[in-house]
Amino acid sequence: MPNTRINLYLCREVLVPTLLSLLIFTFLLLMGRIPRLTELVINKGVPLPDILQLFGYLLPSFFSITVPLSFLLGILLAFGRLSADSEFVALKASGVSLYTLLRPVLVLAILLSCANFYLNTVAIPLSKTSFRSQIFEIASSRANIGIQAGIFNDEFDGIVLYAAKLNDQTGAMTEIFLSDERDGAVPSTIIAQQGQLISDPDRYTITLRLDKGEIHRKPPPDSKNRMPYQTIAFSSYDINLDMGQQLQQEQDRSKSKGELSSQELDEAIATADTAKKRYRLEGEKYKRIVTSFAPLVFALVGIPLGLQSNRSGKGSGFTLALGVSLAYFVLLSLSRTLAAKGVLPTALTLWLSNLVFLLGGCFFLHRTAIERPVTLLNQITALPGTLARRWQQRRRQS
Repeated sequence: MPNTRINLYLCREVLVPTLLSLLIFTFLLLMGRIPRLTELVINKGVPLPDILQLFGYLLPSFFSITVPLSFLLGILLAFGRLSADSEFVALKASGVSLYTLLRPVLVLAILLSCANFYLNTVAIPLSKTSFRSQIFEIASSRANIGIQAGIFNDEFDGIVLYAAKLNDQTGAMTEIFLSDERDGAVPSTIIAQQGQLISDPDRYTITLRLDKGEIHRKPPPDSKNRMPYQTIAFSSYDINLDMGQQLQQEQDRSKSKGELSSQELDEAIATADTAKKRYRLEGEKYKRIVTSFAPLVFALVGIPLGLQSNRSGKGSGFTLALGVSLAYFVLLSLSRTLAAKGVLPTALTLWLSNLVFLLGGCFFLHRTAIERPVTLLNQITALPGTLARRWQQRRRQS
């Protein structure tokens, strides 16, 4: 069989389960965000296209996780099937070595690593910033949508707003009554002839501008404040509105190091005022680079695991993919913790997880190629099947 035909065959065998797994894993991650985002549609009247746009901004962050995991599962399933159907034995009998089978998988791994690098360094910071901006725009539009003419509206924290008339096109309000209890000691009652909501996307603020009105203030009877009843007339009066905790969380997100571009991250590292802050920023920088090569690392680990997982049952590939990816990200998390403390150089510490899996994958791959599989590897691949059989036995006994 020509090598080109073998390469195309292996690419198809790996890509089909990889793409299916990518859809499933990404959908499962989106399910965790669906209740929170659909609440904006049901309770706040946010247009569905805006919600779909928010989902689009979430996808790059999800892909950085699901792409390596799906690729690992695709390798395990593909090579597990080759081993189970004795196709791997037939290929070896025809003079095709394991390293020949490795080449198309490495090409796919390099392509996915390049895509992951773009996601981590460019797409994810941009998508996080866009997500924050879109949340603000939704919060701003929610202010207009939530207000209804002739109804007391309590969309804003500490404020009850009543407008006799409301222009749905411009958002202009007339005959306004407003109760402001944000200052509990001295609540205010405001009456105005006209009003308009004004949003500032740059500062992430929403202002209610009132025209031609009066402010009435009276301290409560049990207050020690001797201030008399006040009436203040105004021609124009601005009130800064609090859009609630959800918007506040998005404002906090603007300060996250995860939203910084590569250039901004380098500038922040150069201007960091403390060593701890510099270590954390450096950890973010190298984490983006290190995790980009996860598909390449998983390719070296997945092939020997896949060839020996056929004895563990059909579900072993999924279990092994979760176990290997969990071990990888746990090791990466430990590396980030060490890097944040400055125990070792940040670059060396963050590359530790990739180095461990790279050396382990090369070792297992070599042992599999010379038909001397490691006993530990056999135990790892047999573990899912062993656990499944024990679980079935306990269910039968009970």
